[in-house]
Amino acid sequence: MSEQRPERTVHVKQPGWLTNKVFNPLMAWLTRRGISVRGSRVLAVRGRTSGEWRRTPVNPLRYDGQLYLVAPRGHVQWTRNMRVVGGGELRLGKKVEVFTATEVADDDKPELLRAYLKRWKAETGAFFNGVGPDSTTEELRRAAPDHPVFAVTVTEVRNG
Repeated sequence: MSEQRPERTVHVKQPGWLTNKVFNPLMAWLTRRGISVRGSRVLAVRGRTSGEWRRTPVNPLRYDGQLYLVAPRGHVQWTRNMRVVGGGELRLGKKVEVFTATEVADDDKPELLRAYLKRWKAETGAFFNGVGPDSTTEELRRAAPDHPVFAVTVTEVRNG
């Protein structure tokens, strides 16, 4: 699936109080009611040790017909869980898309990161340390190890 990185080199941009207490709960509330903000979903993935469902708002990217999940904040808990369990659910209201996920190699990320930043820069650009949609491929390549990307394959769709 992916190589393990030593914990000391892992990039994580922790959300602040406003994000944890206001923005993420608001996005999750809207999404649970079937209201998507520019394509947002609630990601549900089982905990790698507990097996319990963990949920967080995400901004999926569709690129060349393939769906991707990009981790703008870096190697956060959902990415660690995804590496172990290999899939999860994307939720919007009562619609649930069950999926498997494969981590994308760093060398294959630059164009995906560029597309993600074109779509979601206003919401997530601050987490990319100055890299943006107009950055060079080399700059995006240098940023790639800090931002896990997963290719998503939907295996089942349930409606309520």
